[in-house]
Amino acid sequence: MKINPIHIIGGGLAGSEAAWQLAESGIHVVLHEMRPNRNTQAHKSSNLAELVCSNSFRSDDTYFNAVGLLHEEMRRLNSLIMLSADSNKVPAGGALAVDRDDFSQQVSKTLINHPMVTLDYNEITTLPDDWEQVIIATGPLTSPALTDEIIKLTGEKNLAFFDAIAPIIQINSIDFDIAWYQSRYDKAGPGGNGKDYINCPLSKEQFEGFIDNLIQGDKVDFKDWEKSTPYFEGCLPIEVMAERGRETLRFGPMKPIGLTNPNTGKRSHAVVQLRQDNALGTLYNMVGFQTKLKYGAQETIFRTIPGLNNAEFSRLGGIHRNTFINSPRLLDSTLRLKKSPRFRFAGQITGVEGYVESSAIGLLAGKFAAAEKLNKSFDLKSIRPPETTAHGALLSYITEGAKAETFQPMNINFGLLPAANENSLTNIPKKLRKKEKRKLISERALFDLGLWKTTYQNFLN
Repeated sequence: MKINPIHIIGGGLAGSEAAWQLAESGIHVVLHEMRPNRNTQAHKSSNLAELVCSNSFRSDDTYFNAVGLLHEEMRRLNSLIMLSADSNKVPAGGALAVDRDDFSQQVSKTLINHPMVTLDYNEITTLPDDWEQVIIATGPLTSPALTDEIIKLTGEKNLAFFDAIAPIIQINSIDFDIAWYQSRYDKAGPGGNGKDYINCPLSKEQFEGFIDNLIQGDKVDFKDWEKSTPYFEGCLPIEVMAERGRETLRFGPMKPIGLTNPNTGKRSHAVVQLRQDNALGTLYNMVGFQTKLKYGAQETIFRTIPGLNNAEFSRLGGIHRNTFINSPRLLDSTLRLKKSPRFRFAGQITGVEGYVESSAIGLLAGKFAAAEKLNKSFDLKSIRPPETTAHGALLSYITEGAKAETFQPMNINFGLLPAANENSLTNIPKKLRKKEKRKLISERALFDLGLWKTTYQNFLN
């Protein structure tokens, strides 16, 4: 056993990436992965970084897709996950897809053969007091024993649940000739001004058609091993509420009371409200619209809501078994647990969605842990990537940019990156076509990433 190694629990994408970043910095790592000694319901092999769902890392378009931008940033930060993906890619049009077996085998072989990495295939059921630094990178299939330990550590009540997630919409795709800003009864809550929600009105006929579509829409089925998992805090999908009575939603999330449509001067039959979801004000979630409708059905049905005809979804709704902590409340700006800073969290458990996003947070956790290990004058602000980068935007969302009260998992998207930032040399003009704007945001992100990479390396030296 190496002296004072950093322990990483979980050999998935995030844990493997974190281990690589630390090992490449010359730091001893013990990577704990319980498979194959203890398997899960979803994994099929004993390889590290096994892809249990799709074999796609989604779009590889650097300049016009936020996921593709994150790919490129990871490549420039010496990502093992991206190196292995690029080495084992298969034809997939504009997407980056891989041979899943060859991909995970390469990740495994690379880490097993690294002189600074020790693999431990025993299940971790307790968190030893003598581990100096720990990165917890277990995903949605965290073992029950470790789940209990994390609950004790964080003070969370529960980690495994069905989270019925509400869709999130980019504000610049909302039609404000129809929608309007207003809080119910014009009430200004903490930090509000009485115009804190975006409201989309429905007539009686539009509401009745909407309810029909909800009830008839294609829905996701549960897997057998998921059926005993409860809903998150008892929240019900909107289509389940609609099935309980056609007026249920009109007395729940779609109630029109306290709201006056400025285009008619009257109360609408029903109203869909959108609430700000990030500090930048670029993303709004559909209040109370958690759903288990399939993605295609969601886009079709929700775009029938007046004002949302051309809605761009940064995240569609969903319902699945998940395991994540309330990162904005629990973690500091370098992914450390505020109440016990020797623990960091990485990957899907922090509240990011997707292979690439989980890997990116693992990459940052590894770099932050390396900086803390190698430089005792640890300065949090100096080693955070700027929020004008995809990495920085994703990190900001899960640590301080999202509202802890409504926090839900998120994919990377352009809505997370600011148009203006005082720490960037380049700000993005407001009046641009979407494609032009995205290209400028991506170019700025890569430029700022280069500056941060140099700053980070200087900090280590």
